[in-house]
Amino acid sequence: MTNALEDKVNDCVVIGGGPAGLTAAIYLARYHLSVTVFHDDSSRASSIPMSHNHAGFPDGISGTELLARMNAQAQLYGAAIRRRRITTLHKVDNLFMAEFENGTIRSRTVLLATGVVNRRPAMPQATHDEAVARGLLRYCPVCDGFEVTDKPIGVLGTGTKGFKEAVFLRSYTKDLTLISPEGIHDLSEIETSSLTHLGIRVEVGPVISTDLDKDMIRVATPTETYSFASMYPALGSDIRSHLASRLGARLSDEGCVIVDGHQRTTVPGFYAAGDVVAGLDQISHAMGQAGVAATTIRNDLGEQSALARC
Repeated sequence: MTNALEDKVNDCVVIGGGPAGLTAAIYLARYHLSVTVFHDDSSRASSIPMSHNHAGFPDGISGTELLARMNAQAQLYGAAIRRRRITTLHKVDNLFMAEFENGTIRSRTVLLATGVVNRRPAMPQATHDEAVARGLLRYCPVCDGFEVTDKPIGVLGTGTKGFKEAVFLRSYTKDLTLISPEGIHDLSEIETSSLTHLGIRVEVGPVISTDLDKDMIRVATPTETYSFASMYPALGSDIRSHLASRLGARLSDEGCVIVDGHQRTTVPGFYAAGDVVAGLDQISHAMGQAGVAATTIRNDLGEQSALARC
């Protein structure tokens, strides 16, 4: 089926409707630029039950509430929000062509803010989602380590990722267990020695079941069952940078989009912000990058043609 080509040429198309994409849209719209945000409802922020380290919300705010407020704010100033997934992105005659189901939109610039996807432990989807909603399964110790202070905590992982996550969480609790998800651990002698010195228990897997009760998550291996107030998967994540790769933008070895100090990629007119860029995976950091990116887009467009109010 041929995609319908939209007549309007946007000043910017933002791909991704999380904190980075929506912050950029707010800035761009308030710069009196035409901006359309495309998203597929998959922002990691939407799964946050309650964020307590986002400045300005001392009682906390849920991810869904934060996104709803940001969506409303972006639209208030004229940004268009479309619930469509961009499937293909390419450049023709200095314009970007972004394709989605049954349509194509053109834009002078593009901001990629597609983020990353956490690798999940093996468990039923319903169990996973309930555990996250109840704070029994957590993915971000930087975000919510404070909430597990002095509680029994499990870390699911091994190797450098598992080691670093366990050591990081040790500053919040002394009751800490590192469990390998599949079998024996892949830890160096130095890592094993450090874990022992810090009093972190190291247990072998594989994990054969995960169950929830009133206020604990139970993790069973072939030899034992462990109960934790929360468990942190340290399994890594997958960066959503495939559109950047196909466009020819330079990526890091891990797959993050490489940008300069103003969030420009190696493709002129193409920018990136948020977790898809290497850095601290935090809402505040993503929003800061988005503000820089949006301002850079405005100034770069102004260099091409003066932005004068009629």
